[in-house]
Amino acid sequence: MSPVIITLLVLLGVALLFALWLMGIYNRLVVAGNRFKNAFAQIDVQLKRRYELIPNLVEAVKGYMGHERETLDAVIKARNSAMAAEQKVAANPSDPAAMRELNQAEAQLGGTLGRLFALSEAYPDLKANQNMLALQEELASTENKIAFARQAFNDAATDYNIRREVFPANKVAGMFGFKEAALLETAETERAAPKVSF
Repeated sequence: MSPVIITLLVLLGVALLFALWLMGIYNRLVVAGNRFKNAFAQIDVQLKRRYELIPNLVEAVKGYMGHERETLDAVIKARNSAMAAEQKVAANPSDPAAMRELNQAEAQLGGTLGRLFALSEAYPDLKANQNMLALQEELASTENKIAFARQAFNDAATDYNIRREVFPANKVAGMFGFKEAALLETAETERAAPKVSF
């Protein structure tokens, strides 16, 4: 065999190894991206469940808190805003602008729900209402599921971000347009320690 053919075969072998290496990095980025998108789908289910519970909650308190119309309207408005933001993220979980909008909408919703529950404390009949207690329990259970799903999503998104940021994968990610995944933040109201009084 001539030295030219040997050189060409070596170069072809190197190019093939480089292509396989590039494909491996690309495929790992795709897998990690799909994992965080799937993790958001789990949050999506729980958020929709919560959004469905909120109108029932508002209806349950309307009879007791009719003159608190501003608070009830704010809860529904915040719910609708959060639902719209959630739909944008569900369509593309890798869109950081949509994720920021969802984070803001969820924080607003958490704040208005907190005000609603604080106001409901002033109504003893409402606090004792079985329907209200069942809705609060269902909402608390859903909030816990959201927290677990959020943690799984943030773990998957962080894993994806690490994979796309390390060298040499960052070069491949840049070439093929793998964008950073935004995390789903915890609302400040959820981070605060609960207040207990005796």
